[in-house]
Amino acid sequence: MEIRPIRADDLAEAGELGRLAFGGAPSDAPPPRQPRPGTTGYGAFDPAGRLVGKAIDLHHEQWWAGRRVPAADVGGVAVLPEARGRGVALALLRELLRGARERGAAISALYPTVVAPYRRAGWEVAGALRAVDLPTVALPRHRPAPGLTVRPGGPADLDAALDLYESIVRHRCGPLTRRGGVFAPDEPPTALPDGVDGLTLVEQEGRLTGYASWQRGRGYDHTSVLTVHDVLAGTPEAARELVGVLAGWQSVAPTVRLWALGPGAVAAQLPLAQARQHEQRIWMHRPVDVVRAVTARGWPAQLRGGVEFTLTDEIAPWNAGTWRLEVEGGAAGLHRLPDNPSAPQLSVRGFALLYTGAAGSYAVAEAGLLHCPAGTDPSGLDLLAAGPPASLLDYF
Repeated sequence: MEIRPIRADDLAEAGELGRLAFGGAPSDAPPPRQPRPGTTGYGAFDPAGRLVGKAIDLHHEQWWAGRRVPAADVGGVAVLPEARGRGVALALLRELLRGARERGAAISALYPTVVAPYRRAGWEVAGALRAVDLPTVALPRHRPAPGLTVRPGGPADLDAALDLYESIVRHRCGPLTRRGGVFAPDEPPTALPDGVDGLTLVEQEGRLTGYASWQRGRGYDHTSVLTVHDVLAGTPEAARELVGVLAGWQSVAPTVRLWALGPGAVAAQLPLAQARQHEQRIWMHRPVDVVRAVTARGWPAQLRGGVEFTLTDEIAPWNAGTWRLEVEGGAAGLHRLPDNPSAPQLSVRGFALLYTGAAGSYAVAEAGLLHCPAGTDPSGLDLLAAGPPASLLDYF
């Protein structure tokens, strides 16, 4: 089996493999002439030259405590039915990680359809992207706040909306920057993105302070749903205005479906006790290069400390070995040490749980992903888990 980047003349075969794997409808459209910008596709080819598996490295960036961290997020993993169970996916992911490290990536996230193959490759479940349904009639409505303007937006407002998105999520951990790579447009947009019917803007003295992008859906009876892709606000006043606009749909869309950012201005206005989960998509994380993963991100400015550990990573051996983590003044470094058998033994999956804040050291040890000498307190490794738990807002 040969693993190599997918070329232009492989795209038709790769598209058909993806259609079979994910249940897409047949299409008469010609295959693309070039790979999608901001991606690197990898293919597994049998001795006859047939494509039997593929995986795509998405050249994303993720926000981590105020700093952009280059990521190799993974999508489109598919293996031909006759080739499954033969190590094809593992070989593809190994090569993807090697190539991603060469191009400068630090971390990686993915949404699995099945967990076990990705755990074998060092990813671990670190969170979930959840959509909730709220009864529109339960959304609060307030008198319009003085000094605020609410208006519909258009393509010319998308850059301002992206700037506001960035100002709100940049100090969190995990959200995509939505810039560069696959997000870089070829030319200024002339329409709202696919699947977006409307953009609602809240402005204060001409400055954007909140926005919601939404899809109307069909019908106006009890089954009608207003799907809100983004609803973000930088102030409580803007959040109240946005939630009030959504409440105004109650006569024709009795359900509002949204992907919430988590605690913040908008969540504080929502009747979350009445929320029903509509969908959950778990996501997994792992380091591509542990040194970059530690040094590229932001850290709590008041945090100071150090801890030594030995990392195991069979798929990305450049990560393996004994390391010392030092954190001080909002930055951190990871320094390689001589092998130390008495240091805590941390698997790469355990590293992912700590790095994303999904679990503390005791929970990681209970999962068998951290082994300490008898009588040793593992909590020093909680230094790696400092900062808010990671979250994602985009599905890929």
